[in-house]
Amino acid sequence: MIQTDLLVIGSGAGGLSAAVTAAHLGLRVLVAEKDAQYGGTTAWSGGWMWIPRNPLAVEAGIVEDIETPLSYLRHELGDQFDEARARTYLEHGPRMVDFFRRYTALQFIDGNAIPDFHGRTPDAALGGRSLCAAPFDGRRLGRQIDRLKPPLRETTLWGMGIASGVELRHFMNAMRSVASFRYVAGKVLCYWRDQLQYGRGMRLVNGNALVAGLAASAFERGVEIRTNSPARRLLVEDGRVVGAVLGGPDGDLEVRASRGVVLACGGFPFDVERKKAWLPHAPSGHEHWSAASRGNTGDGLRMGEAIGAALNGQLAQAAALAPVSLVPRADGSFAHFPHLIERAKPGLIAVTADGKRFTNEADSYHDFVRGMLAAVPAGRPVEAWLVCDHAFIRRYGLGAAKPAPMPLGRLVSNGYLKRGATPAELARLCGIDPDALAQTVQRYNQMARAGRDEDFAKGETPYNRVQGDAASGWPNPCMAPLEQGPFYAVKIVPGSLGTFAGLCVDAQARVLDSHDQPIAGLYAGGNDMASMMGGHYPSGGITLGPAMTFGYLAAHHAAGQPLLADAQEPRIQPSYA
Repeated sequence: MIQTDLLVIGSGAGGLSAAVTAAHLGLRVLVAEKDAQYGGTTAWSGGWMWIPRNPLAVEAGIVEDIETPLSYLRHELGDQFDEARARTYLEHGPRMVDFFRRYTALQFIDGNAIPDFHGRTPDAALGGRSLCAAPFDGRRLGRQIDRLKPPLRETTLWGMGIASGVELRHFMNAMRSVASFRYVAGKVLCYWRDQLQYGRGMRLVNGNALVAGLAASAFERGVEIRTNSPARRLLVEDGRVVGAVLGGPDGDLEVRASRGVVLACGGFPFDVERKKAWLPHAPSGHEHWSAASRGNTGDGLRMGEAIGAALNGQLAQAAALAPVSLVPRADGSFAHFPHLIERAKPGLIAVTADGKRFTNEADSYHDFVRGMLAAVPAGRPVEAWLVCDHAFIRRYGLGAAKPAPMPLGRLVSNGYLKRGATPAELARLCGIDPDALAQTVQRYNQMARAGRDEDFAKGETPYNRVQGDAASGWPNPCMAPLEQGPFYAVKIVPGSLGTFAGLCVDAQARVLDSHDQPIAGLYAGGNDMASMMGGHYPSGGITLGPAMTFGYLAAHHAAGQPLLADAQEPRIQPSYA
């Protein structure tokens, strides 16, 4: 048996935020991770957080009253809007950022030019509500970096992470700009130097940097992260959660936690039964291909439910939807590649098997899949194709296919990429109506030259335009004709970045029972906590932002401490054994 103060189950952003905050407040903390590496889905993510009124925005002169983002959420979430949780989040998100900047290894870069997803909604912002983990030097982790989950290889260049934003644009422009070529060459040389010296790249970016910054801060405060330690069940005494039983290579281990347990196991993206119940497009539980970590099989939800916790599956959507392509691997398995970037670039369309467009390709990944689900008739497989020409794929890439000068041959030969001399030939290879696709391309090309999408209004919102390419020379930054053969296509299927439905919690992240009463000693974080967005997706970072914030709040509640905005130093002393 092990004695600790706070047991955190799961090592993504929500769990590690709680762990680092609690350790700073003087608690002994143990983090139990099911997988062999820590980081969860966060380590594969873009690392972005939606935190309106954050300190980096304020320092740049972007100041707004709390009522403005609150109004945006009220309009976006409709009957799913929870005033108490939303206000708590908007009040304490900036304090959370300030805490990590002041006291930990985790630092941030701003997203002050990133708009909210839905620019037509009242009080949507043109920027100032987003931030991301700053690049992190992995050497600070020492030997613990060997246990950090690396980024999903298919989203990297030879395993090297590429930071979104300016850095990604340099990589896309490397063959067209001397300055970009020099930038990219420098980053690649540093990466291969690290490979020779350390066996991996040490400049960590995106979600990998977020996890690394949190983990380094945890280790420096004496937090133990136990990998290969799946949680079996919660321990309850006199109605209070007092610990859990963990599995491991040496058998089960009882962990007693005097201040409680935080469930942050990543939701249910690979729980077949839960998907069958909550995802209408996956009636067997298998018609959904998530880009989340494969270890996220609903453990936290099941453990909470077993002791009387209430679950909320009645959301607008139970998952954070994203289009996914299945990338063949040498061992016969498939990687689930999330299409988050290239859809808004000029020169790409998305069609169903009938050869027709069905939505605005430049809209958010969540909205795109909603459009796909609505477009495919009942009884037919939910799938679509992203179609582009040779100029596009060499400029921007397509899914796992990288831009020039990276070769395409392997992805064509293994069937991931379809290639045809004409749109009609490409359509026959994909099983798309060839005449309809040819007509769709012809109409789209006419609209692209005019710069106006008369069918789906692509390029007419700030978010669309930021995701496009203003330097393309076309009148609409999200549109260009498809006319330079050969033509290419990738099949996409409905997937997700994680799940929204989960355990009911209050504004302090305390898990609630069926009577809306807190279960003493039990908290939920990350995707185990039912999303405060109610199954809506109003902006990028609405998963990691709440995960970080409510993890921070849960730690304060478990420690019995006022927030650091009100008390600069913790009032209890560390109680390390």
